[in-house]
Amino acid sequence: MEKSIVSPEYGVLLDLLRQRRAKTGLTQVELAKRIGETQSRVSKIERGELRLDVIQLRSICSAMGIDWIKFLRTFESKLEKPR
Repeated sequence: MEKSIVSPEYGVLLDLLRQRRAKTGLTQVELAKRIGETQSRVSKIERGELRLDVIQLRSICSAMGIDWIKFLRTFESKLEKPR
């Protein structure tokens, strides 16, 4: 298992996370307020400078009003598609 913060799979996760935030119409500032973080931290997460754990990802999905399980299924389906 690759330990790099910038693995291809993690890149897919970050792309999906950014897309979903944009689709919900939330800014980084608004999302940051909802999860009790700063905009700078949200930006670092989205750029891959900070690695998310499962609990943080679940909280972000919840803050965006996204069903956690659907998000994971979408992520898995994107991993299965050839790049």
